[in-house]
Amino acid sequence: MRYIVSIDQGTTSTRCIVFNKQGEIISLGQKEHAQIFPKAGWVEHNPEEIWKNTQEVVAHARIEGNINLRDIGACGITNQRETTVVWNRRTGKPYYNAIVWQDTRVGKTVESLEKSHGSAWFRDKTGLPLATYFSGLKIQWILDHVEGVREDAQKGEVCFGNLDTFLAWHLTGGIKGGLHITDVTNASRTQLMNLDTLAWDPEILDVMNIPINILPQIVPSSQVYGAISAEVLEGVPLAGLLGDQQAALFGQTCFQPGEAKNTYGTGCFLLMNTGTKRVPSTHGLLTTVAYQMEGQPPHFALEGSVAMAGALVQWLRDNLGIIQQSHEVQSLAASVEDNGGAYFVPAFSGLYAPYWDSTARGIMAGLTRYVNKGHIARAVLEATAYQTRDVLEAMEKDAEMPIKSLRVDGGMTINALLMQFQSDMLDAEVIRPKMIETTALGAAYAAGLAVGFWANKEDLLANWGIDTVWNPTMAPAQRQTYYDGWKKAIERAKGWEE
Repeated sequence: MRYIVSIDQGTTSTRCIVFNKQGEIISLGQKEHAQIFPKAGWVEHNPEEIWKNTQEVVAHARIEGNINLRDIGACGITNQRETTVVWNRRTGKPYYNAIVWQDTRVGKTVESLEKSHGSAWFRDKTGLPLATYFSGLKIQWILDHVEGVREDAQKGEVCFGNLDTFLAWHLTGGIKGGLHITDVTNASRTQLMNLDTLAWDPEILDVMNIPINILPQIVPSSQVYGAISAEVLEGVPLAGLLGDQQAALFGQTCFQPGEAKNTYGTGCFLLMNTGTKRVPSTHGLLTTVAYQMEGQPPHFALEGSVAMAGALVQWLRDNLGIIQQSHEVQSLAASVEDNGGAYFVPAFSGLYAPYWDSTARGIMAGLTRYVNKGHIARAVLEATAYQTRDVLEAMEKDAEMPIKSLRVDGGMTINALLMQFQSDMLDAEVIRPKMIETTALGAAYAAGLAVGFWANKEDLLANWGIDTVWNPTMAPAQRQTYYDGWKKAIERAKGWEE
């Protein structure tokens, strides 16, 4: 075994990365997929396009690295979480597009359940408050609104899965006996799994009117599940499944309670390992499964989710045309000394942690004639840093421990201006490792441990190395002034939708 293959199925693209024993990238394939917006607040993907792209990027990575199948020890999958696919077990065809985690179409159902059961009832069982974010209500929507699905479910012909499940099923045979599985991290994001039993909760299934026979088997994050039969990886063991943010925590080797990481991708996700004890949040965070190794108890995490981070830069590029390419945002933001008094609250799908206001909408506040596109670019970047501070402060209160440093990863960490501002806002050091592709690396680690490619977690800790450290340089009074402006802007974004 010379390599481990990681399939990283993200919100905007699918990638395949091949890693060696040192956790270094040998080769990579990547392809974007279409973002579909049928109505305001609706976000969809084409699952068949994603499956086709998955096969292409795996083939590309193998060709680029001249990788033989016999050299591959195992394959792991990491995925955009909560994005919901429902397909026919006999034909393999999806009944409907994948409903993406950002989608808000089930908002009215959330309000109805708030009145009938209350958010606390769901949070006590699942660690998650009622929100449009999670998979359960998306499944219910498809069952109730797409013709024939509920009838087929009664016949045992329907499969539900997030993208980990959908890809695992196709890779291991599809209609010819593909494995219908999901790992505990992805299951914990459906709002259907009980955190105490790590099993589907019958009371919640009853409330949401979801038949249990459409749900996948829940398995550990690291285990040999079976052999891949798809041509691009034929015979390779499928041995790791992790939701993307948990994969990044694992890839950052945050194995000890109190260790935290923030991933700056389409959204922004801050996770802290709380060990084998689940910590209920009283400050607007999520309690979630961090990972589970085969034959061991699960580790839990506290999580704060920010819906719009890198996606806001894409919006600046695609919707407003202020930049032509995403990387241009840094130089444009650096063309001005500060934000010019402008603040951008990117509540396009409502506000996530720690506010949880599905009626909030995006606003730009503090505009004057002085503000130019440089200030807007800066406000866009600063929004990510402010939202991260909101989440980190809530996390410190829940965990009852200060976070003195933050490990960061994801595409936006190449932006030095953002990372310095992040350190200034947190008044803490920000550490970027040498390997910032930690989401894909985490899935590779989970798969590699299952087949003995890496002997233990100490092997993984030995691979971790620091690339850059940012330390705060901003005066405390200036930090407070900036943050006070952000808090005012947040209040103006809340309650926008009736």
